[in-house]
Amino acid sequence: MSEQDMIRVTLPDGSVREYPRGSSGLAIATSISEGLARNVLAAKVNGVVQDATRPIDTDATVQLLTWNDTEGKSTFWHSSAHLLAEALESLYPGVKFGIGPPIENGFYYDVDLNGQHFSQDDFKKVEDKMLELARQKSEYSRRPVPKDEAVAYFEEKGDPYKIDLLKDLEDGTITFYSQGNFTDLCRGPHIPNTGFIRAAKVMNVAGAYWRGDEKNKMLTRIYAITFPKQKELDDYLHLLEEAKKRDHRKLGKELELFAFSEKVGQGLPLWLPKGTLLRERLENFLRKAQIRAGYSPVVTPHIGSKQLYVTSGHWEKYGKDSFQPIHTPDENEEFLLKPMNCPHHCEIYKTKPRSYRDLPLRLAEFGTVYRYEQSGELHGLTRVRGFTQDDAHIFCRPDQVKEEFIKVIDLVLYVFRSLGFEDFSAQISLRDPENKQKYIGGDEAWEKAESAIVEAAAERGLRTVTELGEAAFYGPKLDFMVKDALGRKWQLGTIQVDYQLPERFQLEYTGSDNQKYRPVMIHRAPFGSLERFIAILIENSAGNFPLWLSPDQVAILPISEKYEDYANEVFFSLQETDIRGFVDHRDEKIGRKIRDAEVSKVPFMLIVGEKEQAEGKISVRRKGQGDLGAMSIPEFVTLFQEEVKLLV
Repeated sequence: MSEQDMIRVTLPDGSVREYPRGSSGLAIATSISEGLARNVLAAKVNGVVQDATRPIDTDATVQLLTWNDTEGKSTFWHSSAHLLAEALESLYPGVKFGIGPPIENGFYYDVDLNGQHFSQDDFKKVEDKMLELARQKSEYSRRPVPKDEAVAYFEEKGDPYKIDLLKDLEDGTITFYSQGNFTDLCRGPHIPNTGFIRAAKVMNVAGAYWRGDEKNKMLTRIYAITFPKQKELDDYLHLLEEAKKRDHRKLGKELELFAFSEKVGQGLPLWLPKGTLLRERLENFLRKAQIRAGYSPVVTPHIGSKQLYVTSGHWEKYGKDSFQPIHTPDENEEFLLKPMNCPHHCEIYKTKPRSYRDLPLRLAEFGTVYRYEQSGELHGLTRVRGFTQDDAHIFCRPDQVKEEFIKVIDLVLYVFRSLGFEDFSAQISLRDPENKQKYIGGDEAWEKAESAIVEAAAERGLRTVTELGEAAFYGPKLDFMVKDALGRKWQLGTIQVDYQLPERFQLEYTGSDNQKYRPVMIHRAPFGSLERFIAILIENSAGNFPLWLSPDQVAILPISEKYEDYANEVFFSLQETDIRGFVDHRDEKIGRKIRDAEVSKVPFMLIVGEKEQAEGKISVRRKGQGDLGAMSIPEFVTLFQEEVKLLV
């Protein structure tokens, strides 16, 4: 075979191999090992995921995707959505199909059942049909189709939703995918055949307007998930049960941390006394760390002039999706509920002239902001309309950007370690080079900012992934993606480099040459928002907070009312050492008091009775460990403080 008939393939380990032109990802996998070939779901060719069976005609970098890769799972679930559609078409003649994308866990398909009924009672028969079809090992085959032919196909089939989708597609870009007796309009990619799908579960059914427009018809959205092995499905369902027990909405109510009120409004949490103590401890923890790191605290109003957000660009980008302007009796005045703290901090910077010697200037605020989320998107504390950011903005010289960025990374890592978040990765979110109009600012500033983030993350040895198109509209960012106890990923801390707002607000400093220069602005929030952070903390710990964070650290349990005075003495003694708790004065047996304290997740139970009172001691019980024996109050305080030191 001549050299022209060969292509050079670069694999993820950097090795380069030659293959005949037109070789597929599956053929490349087979050349490496039969075991790999049996597990390949798709191939990433020059950064684009495609069918593992699709020919590769040019030199390329190739990554072979399996179930262990996020994009491999996504391809698996996309193909499973087509299998679900084939099963539905078999069981519900006349069904019409909307869209069926993969999601974070599984997939869904929006369908018009043409008047036929579908409920939880039907889940099992759909699952069984999917597995029956999967066992046929039907290949997913791709076919380019002219637009007029595609329209004719779905007109004959009587599927108005696919015809509607075709209106937005250009001739020459349309492809069909078929497996078994089912054909769908689809860009792909897909797994080689249905035989990879060996476990299926329909999870839920809901309503969804076609194209998300309430003026359109309500379709039936069927959620499902599939796996290559039954055991993986069983493990997933077990995790879901565990997640229900850890649900922050459930635990938040049981532990009396927060509540919601329809009269106050959707998405506006009310922090109860215990939840407020938890918030305050988190804030104080970060305040101390920020003071050590050279931050200055500031406070800004909950509203701002509309013109403030016109200047910043937030009104242009988000105004239509925000709470609408507040009008005053003065017809020339318009205010907005504060959606961001950064414009206010820019105005603080401008309150006096700044010199290069004044920089970096680090302004920090626990600032409450308001954003209008659709009611269907609200979810406990993780998606709310009013939330508090641990926000700070660093104004620095261009030559200080990288150093300051690294210092912020160190602060985020300190916060995560102190709170037990060990499993995380960092996402470098860059501008979409194909859609630059979504962003403000020129190429040079963006390139500088992106380089600073990439270099800082590399110097700190962070495990990173890069996502194009995920940058903020004013600059690139580094998002910390934390994996919780159930293996779910959450975006918490964030750091962003911004050359744009200093330009928009005409911020200046005087350089050593007495000339005027623009500072660079770094936005950072290690928690992200206190609401979301606390929600993840509740679920990650199942409500068993670190000792230093627990709203009630001790429960003092008198055996009977005869020992209440001594219990109160213990309580006041501990208050003097900043150990927080309560005395259980209820007329209940001591066993019941201990059980209730355990359920309330109080770390220490201090039992006092006749012997303890006579000896001036307390009997100490640690949640999860049991009895630690009798000790004096100073001995307990030492034990307590030593444990706190280990945790922070």
